[in-house]
Amino acid sequence: MTSLSFDESKTLFALLKAEQSPIHEIVSDFISRFPSHRLIHVCHALSLLLEDKKMLNSTERLIAFAMLHQSCSTQQPSGNPFISFIVNAACDDEAEKYERAFVLQLLGSVVSSSSKEFLEQPATGYITGFDPSGHVFPKREQLLQQYSDKVYPELYKGLYSTASVKNVVADPDLPRGCDANSPEFDLLPGAKPKLGSGDRDEMLTGLLANVSSDGLGPQLIRPLPPMLQILRGDLVWLTPDNNHELSWDHGMCADTSRGAAVRKLIAKALKGALAPNQQEQVLVELSNDPKLVYHCGLTPKKLPDLVDNNPLIAVEFLTKLINSPEIAEYFTVLVSMEMSLHSMEVVNRLTTAVELPKEFVRLYITNCISSCENIKDKYMQNRLVRLVCVFLQSLIRNRIIDVKDLFIEVQAFCIEFSRIREAATLFRLLKSLE
Repeated sequence: MTSLSFDESKTLFALLKAEQSPIHEIVSDFISRFPSHRLIHVCHALSLLLEDKKMLNSTERLIAFAMLHQSCSTQQPSGNPFISFIVNAACDDEAEKYERAFVLQLLGSVVSSSSKEFLEQPATGYITGFDPSGHVFPKREQLLQQYSDKVYPELYKGLYSTASVKNVVADPDLPRGCDANSPEFDLLPGAKPKLGSGDRDEMLTGLLANVSSDGLGPQLIRPLPPMLQILRGDLVWLTPDNNHELSWDHGMCADTSRGAAVRKLIAKALKGALAPNQQEQVLVELSNDPKLVYHCGLTPKKLPDLVDNNPLIAVEFLTKLINSPEIAEYFTVLVSMEMSLHSMEVVNRLTTAVELPKEFVRLYITNCISSCENIKDKYMQNRLVRLVCVFLQSLIRNRIIDVKDLFIEVQAFCIEFSRIREAATLFRLLKSLE
């Protein structure tokens, strides 16, 4: 916030001294004498004078409050930025009662024009005719709550304003609570001579004309940083190399009709068995373009439906994905799904087509044995045991599995279902390999 000029300070104090004139005329004269862009600066100077009760006398303080409230309430479109300061003055218990009553009337004068009658009298007349019994002073909490929605952020708030020192410092030779203008001040030992009214006005005028109302802020001065040494490599960025090679997308504008046809057939294969010609079309398309398995819409969760409805397509699909990082998820689903003739057919065909992980084969055999043991229907149990025994014989004869890894588990399975011919045959095969 900039300081006032000497002429502005003189004009301001001349208005504050007009204690015999009606207050509303002084306010109108105040608004007309200062341009709108300078009015906010003058109001900041008034708030500085009002902060310390020793700067202005009683009539000057009333006029200053009226200027501060009336001028900014009419000139500032966003509201009065000093409303918080004025509300705090109305709540000041140490202030004179006539001053608090005057400020409270100012705060209420915005509501109705009839309530502005107190501004038609001079400041001296207001103080002389003041009757404290006719005024009620609300509590601080009530007043703050009433004007909480009208409080605006402070203008020109500097970053280091909290670190600034006030422009006005109390006289260290004057005892605290003592009024330098009182007669008792003359009786104090070593008392200094009083300042006359003209001397005081001249001192305050010089204060406003030479010192910013923001206070004495810290001078954050530091030396300029030294220039860094320019290295040879830094000059490269002056003329950057923009010789980039173009990379052509060979898949752009490619024929995607085959992929669309396979996706459509795979979606149909998840719901039921495909016709022989449709099944042959899918197998041919996957054979011609193995990358179609990544774009046909088949996920691990959909694999059980494909295995149950079209096991040959499932075998072809898993064969093409055997080197993919996602194959482990498909194997996990295949091991966890309900055992059936089609699932064993898929695993059996995979064992002859690709090299399966030993852990996967072991888990699948364990799942098959467990499924046979837990089934309640005797007919279905006997049928499932026969399928598992034939499946295990195929794995053993083709040396897909090492019998030593599952010998105890398979032997116990054969003994439990020894009444079934296939289980007895599998048991004899195990004995021959010991």
